[in-house]
Amino acid sequence: MREFLAAAESAADLAGAVIRPLFRSALLVEAKGDASPVTAADQQAEQAIRAFLAGRFPDHGIWGEEYGADRPDAEWLWLLDPIDGTRAFVTGRPLFGTLISLLHKGVPVLGLIDQPATGERWLGLAGEPTRFRGPMGGVAQCRPCAELAQAELSCTSPDMFLEDQRDGFDRLRGAARRVTWGGDCYAYGLMALGLVDVIAEATMKPWDWAALVPVVQGAGGSVTDWAGRQLTVESDGSVLALGDPAMLAEATALLR
Repeated sequence: MREFLAAAESAADLAGAVIRPLFRSALLVEAKGDASPVTAADQQAEQAIRAFLAGRFPDHGIWGEEYGADRPDAEWLWLLDPIDGTRAFVTGRPLFGTLISLLHKGVPVLGLIDQPATGERWLGLAGEPTRFRGPMGGVAQCRPCAELAQAELSCTSPDMFLEDQRDGFDRLRGAARRVTWGGDCYAYGLMALGLVDVIAEATMKPWDWAALVPVVQGAGGSVTDWAGRQLTVESDGSVLALGDPAMLAEATALLR
C-alpha cells in the first residue's frame, strides 16, 4: 500500500503541473454529453495520470472520467477524476480537486484529494488515520456532532438531485443548522478537517466518490448511500457523508 500511495502522490503531482498554469487562464471550454464543462486541463491531467499509472502498474485497471475504462474488471482498479468541480475551476474558484483512488476487488482502499491551487492534499488509506498536508496546517479529524440540529450541511448543487430525491433532501436540509452550497470534493476535505458535518449528494459516479471514502473514514466519519449502505460501483449514485456516524439513523430516516 505504501508503494501505491507514493504512486498516487506522484500522479497527483503530475496532474497539478498541468492544472496550475491553466487555472484562471483563458480556456477553451467544450460541452460534454451531460452538458458539464470540460477543459484542456481535465483532458491533459488525466492523460498524465493514466500514462504514469499504466507504466508503474501494467496489471492494474484504470477508469477515468474523461477517457473511460481500461481493464475495469482487474483486481486492482484506479479511479480518476482529474478535476472534480470543473465549474468551479473554469470560474476561478479554488473549490475543485484532483481525485485519485484505488479499489481492491471493488472496495476503495486508497483515496487522495489534491487541491493544486492551494497546495492542500488529503491522503486516506483503509484502516489508517487520514493525513492532511497544506500551508495552513491542520489535523484530519472529523468533529463530534451527534445531532443534525447542530450540523453544518454542505451540497454541491440543488440541481444534482433527481425528482424523487428532492423531498428527502429538503427534509434533511430543514433539520440541519444551515446549508452551504458548492464545494464538490473540497467539501469532503473540509469534513475531514472538522469544518463540515453532513454532505448529501446524488447522481455521483464512482470516480466522484471513491477517493472520498478512505479520506472521510480515516478521519472518523462515514460515507454510505442514502440508505446507509456501503458504496459500490453498482450503487445508485446517492452519497451521504457524515463527520459523526452517530447521525446516520436520523439522516437516513429523513432522506427516505
